[in-house]
Amino acid sequence: VQLQASGGGLVQAGGSLRLVCAASGRTFSSYVMGWFRQAPGKEREFVAGISRNGGGTSYADSVKGRFTISRDNAKNTVYLQMNSLKPEDTAVYYCAANMYIITGEVGSYDYWGQGTLVTVSS
Repeated sequence: VQLQASGGGLVQAGGSLRLVCAASGRTFSSYVMGWFRQAPGKEREFVAGISRNGGGTSYADSVKGRFTISRDNAKNTVYLQMNSLKPEDTAVYYCAANMYIITGEVGSYDYWGQGTLVTVSS
């Protein structure tokens, strides 16, 4: 599966953005999807994950209550709605896919999008 992330940009603290990850291929619904982020000088970290049918989700503690992951299997798309953004949310955001379970382990994901930059100004 090929992944294309978009929707990043510059936003003021307290604002919102919606990231979109479009997937190619006919087997999108077979994949668990995740969003990760990487800030300058830091390791890539898990943000959110969603099960194949969308019935299960998981979030990093740092984004719980502010971010929402969702998917539309008919459109081969996964979303990350980000509200109440903070400067510390500034990072390149990546979508990723694996065929097994929702996990925060970077190495468990087989496919990655190219990343989209989110910058939150204070």
